[in-house]
Amino acid sequence: MRLLVNWILAALAVWIVAHLISGISVSGFKVALVAALVIGFINATIGALLKILTFPLTLLTLGLFWLVINALMLELASVLLTPGFQVHGFLAAFIGAILLSLVNMVLRWLVYPPRERW
Repeated sequence: MRLLVNWILAALAVWIVAHLISGISVSGFKVALVAALVIGFINATIGALLKILTFPLTLLTLGLFWLVINALMLELASVLLTPGFQVHGFLAAFIGAILLSLVNMVLRWLVYPPRERW
């Protein structure tokens, strides 16, 4: 059940980011569901491999290069889902990747509030 909720939250985050950034477009919520699935799959496979291979560069940039990798993964998802999900340019992908992670974090915080520590 939690996996399904996380998938829907990720799709909602994609849909919100597409409405906030003019360089990213999603044709509907169904496409956002597919885009969230594809983005998650790409980040879990190719993204993880790239993060391992570019770890020295990530250390030199104090972690900022991971933002570049996330933007590239967002553009790759756009290439795979061209008619319904489009990212126009690297700057839109870069800002979109940052905003996507922030919106996803806020949505998960709203749905899964932190437990009290008392």
